Amino acid sequence: MDFVLGGAAACGACFFTNPLEVVKTRMQLQGELKSRGTYQVYYRNVFHAFYTIGKIDGLAGLQKGLVPGLVYQFFMNGVRLGSYAIIEALGYIHTDGRVSATKSIVSGAIAGVVGAVMGSPIYLVKTHLQSQSTSSIAVGHQYKHRGMMHALLAIHKQHGILGLWRGASAAVPRVSVGSAAQLSTFSASKELVTDLQVFSEGSWLIALSAGMISSVVVVLAMTPFDVVSTRLYNQPVDHVGKGILYRGFVDCFSKTLKKEGMSGLYKGLGASYFRIGPHTILSLLFWNELRTLYHSYG
Repeated sequence: MDFVLGGAAACGACFFTNPLEVVKTRMQLQGELKSRGTYQVYYRNVFHAFYTIGKIDGLAGLQKGLVPGLVYQFFMNGVRLGSYAIIEALGYIHTDGRVSATKSIVSGAIAGVVGAVMGSPIYLVKTHLQSQSTSSIAVGHQYKHRGMMHALLAIHKQHGILGLWRGASAAVPRVSVGSAAQLSTFSASKELVTDLQVFSEGSWLIALSAGMISSVVVVLAMTPFDVVSTRLYNQPVDHVGKGILYRGFVDCFSKTLKKEGMSGLYKGLGASYFRIGPHTILSLLFWNELRTLYHSYG
C-alpha cells in the first residue's frame, strides 16, 4: 500500500506541475553546447517561456508529455516513496529515536536508484515529447513521436529493449541525489518543525513546512544532474542507438561545463524551482496526508 500511496501522491502533484516541466525541459536544451550570445534565445525566462509556448504551441503544448509524466510519477515515485516508507517504518533511518542524517540520506538515495531504473524508459519518452515543438521555437533534437505508446514501440523496434534504457546512466545520479536531498531534509525538517511546536501535533502544516524547506535543497542539489539528464535523454542517436553528442553522463557534464560554464549546468534554475519546488511540496504533503489517513483507518 505504501507504493500505491507514494505513486498517487506524485500523480496528484504532476497535474499541477507538468507545464513547468515542459518549460524546464525547453530551457535546459536551449543553446546546447553553445557559448552565451551565439544562439537564438527563444525563452528569456520562465514566464516568457510559458507565454511563448502557450502562444505558439497552444495550451495543449504546455501539457505535452502529461500521460508519460503521470505514468512515470506513479511508478518511479511509487517505488521511491514506498521503499523509503518501508525503510522508515522498520526504523532504519533513526538512531536513538531521532532521524539520522547519514541513514536518511543513504536510504533516500537507495530508494531513488530503484525508482530511477524502473522509470527510465517512460522518462526517456516524456523528455522526447516535451521537447517536440513548432519549428519556430524548437530547441534540442526534435523527435517525431505521436504519443507515448508510439514512442515506446518506435524506440524498441529501432534499438531493442536496451534502447528504452538509454539515458539511465544520467537518471540514476539525478534521482539518487534528488531523492537523498529530498527525503532526508523532509524527515529532518518535519522533526525540527515538530520540536519547535509552531503547529499543533499532527497538523498538515508540519508536512507543508518541511516540504517547503526540502524543495529548496532539492533544486540546488539536483539541477546540474537534471540538465545533464535532459540532454542525454534527448540527444540524437545513430543507427545502433549510440548517442551522437555525448558518450555518457561524465562526457555530457564535462562538455556542458567547458562550453557553457557553470551557468550552463544551472540552466533553467528558475524553471526548475517552479517545477520541482511545488512538485516536492505537493507530493510530500499528499504522501504524508495519505499515509496518515491510511494508517488511521487501516
